[in-house]
Amino acid sequence: MAAPKFIEIKQHLTELIEQGSLAEHAKVPSENALAAQFECSRMTARRALTELVEQGVLVRSQGQGTFVASLKSQGSMLTIRNIADEVKERGRGHRVQVLAKTRLAADTEVAIALGLSPGTEVGHTALLHLEEGLPMQLEHRYVNLALVPGYLEQDFALQTPHEYLSQVAPLTEAHHEVEAVVVDTATAELLQLGPGEPCLRILRRTWSRSGAVSFARLTHPGSRYRLGGHLVMDN
Repeated sequence: MAAPKFIEIKQHLTELIEQGSLAEHAKVPSENALAAQFECSRMTARRALTELVEQGVLVRSQGQGTFVASLKSQGSMLTIRNIADEVKERGRGHRVQVLAKTRLAADTEVAIALGLSPGTEVGHTALLHLEEGLPMQLEHRYVNLALVPGYLEQDFALQTPHEYLSQVAPLTEAHHEVEAVVVDTATAELLQLGPGEPCLRILRRTWSRSGAVSFARLTHPGSRYRLGGHLVMDN
């Protein structure tokens, strides 16, 4: 018996990704195109794309389409925490060093994450979070200025981006990707790492009711940071 059409579509797209025909961050065919190709309804094509998104194979960007997800990514259900709160809860001092605060043109990855066209101007901040003077997180954050026009006017040495964005664009949805990385020399120096010391990197996208607000790359020294969570399952 032939497989259902949505499974055929999923298998077809997965094979293209595995073969390299659809590269990381490449745009996949639309629901209409897939429906025509496989002679099925648009709803069937949508089901195939939705299931691949839920599996972390694809990622949707509102208004832009569906794209191949990062091949190293791993979905995670985690509480959104402000690192300043984490440090203070340990009874230690938190301080922020502002490294950069500027406007720049969104590259492909940032544009997909924020649902924008490549080249759209976004706000970018680079912050080094320290715990008792020791680097704990390097935060590169890209913000949709159409939704948060006052972002770059804030003093992030006094209030973290997480705190500010929670006030002006309350979080309704978030997505995490977590990976282990060995960083470049400049990042290693900022985080005061030894040669070849691994890091934990979190890629975080957040949404408000108005749309995608921010995309952040959060890099932590592997020897100083642990990521955990607790889930309560229904019986």
